[in-house]
Amino acid sequence: MIEQSSYLAAFVVGLLGGGHCVGMCGGIVGALTFGLPASVQSRLLNTFPYQLGYNLGRITSYVFAGAIMGGLGVLLTQAVPVYVAQRVLLVIAGAFMILLGLYLGGWWTGLARIERAGNLLWTKIEPFARKLLPVKSPGQAWILGLVWGWIPCGLVYSMLVWTVSAGSVAKGAGLMLAFGLGTLPNLFVMDILAGSLARWFKDIRVRRAAGLIVILFGIVTLARAL
Repeated sequence: MIEQSSYLAAFVVGLLGGGHCVGMCGGIVGALTFGLPASVQSRLLNTFPYQLGYNLGRITSYVFAGAIMGGLGVLLTQAVPVYVAQRVLLVIAGAFMILLGLYLGGWWTGLARIERAGNLLWTKIEPFARKLLPVKSPGQAWILGLVWGWIPCGLVYSMLVWTVSAGSVAKGAGLMLAFGLGTLPNLFVMDILAGSLARWFKDIRVRRAAGLIVILFGIVTLARAL
């Protein structure tokens, strides 16, 4: 049920939600980098496998969560007539595209309230994350990234609600993969670009243009549903 435009919209949300990503996870990236052995920190290329591990682990968790939410969408399609299920899932997708577009453009800040809903889950996971520090290998970095992917984040949670509209496990996973890949430029190359990319994504004109694009995707999706 999910269209190619939805994957593109998910990527744009991840990419242009850069200000939120840097605010939420920028400190984590810095702390993890500074926690590496001095011999690794001394050369940028030495930190690359660790940064890759953190981010691949994080995106792996996103994909897994997306598959679960996509599975919930499958249950919905089985519980009601297909025609009704298609319309309901399209409305969910369109509505959350519009909400995410409003967030990207700075017109709505409701993601903070959604974030608080995940704090209970994080209190159960965070002690395990502490046991993985300090990181001594790229493999350990990947495991820590798996935990990192469950940090309470309104942007991620909103994407997961949207993923219910995918209508299948594979498409739900694919939607979160597109979103995760969109977040990479801000987090993966943040140190290399010394924050210049993040500053560009924080520009209100860039954010509003991105927000309008995602809102347009949402309006088109709602039009198809209604």
